[in-house]
Amino acid sequence: MRVPTAVITAGSLIGGWQVARRTGVRPLGGVVLAAGGVLAGREWARRTSPVVTGALAATYVGAFGLSHPLAKKIGSWPAVLAVSAVTAAVSYAVADRKA
Repeated sequence: MRVPTAVITAGSLIGGWQVARRTGVRPLGGVVLAAGGVLAGREWARRTSPVVTGALAATYVGAFGLSHPLAKKIGSWPAVLAVSAVTAAVSYAVADRKA
């Protein structure tokens, strides 16, 4: 049974942030984020085309980047939850729903 990439992306964005926050070691949070990206990317490559895989990967990385300035405006939890929800929704709509 495969885990939906929507769960992987949302979980790794939230989990990476929490690991970095709770340990105080930002690179450790980056490891969680990277692991989620690799797992989701592998599934995207299996389920979609290379162009779609690239677009989904860009969405994932962009969500991570966007969470930082967004956190300054609306707070950390809301920012991480918002970008995680958007990333999960896109991943589900493009890759998971068809699977």
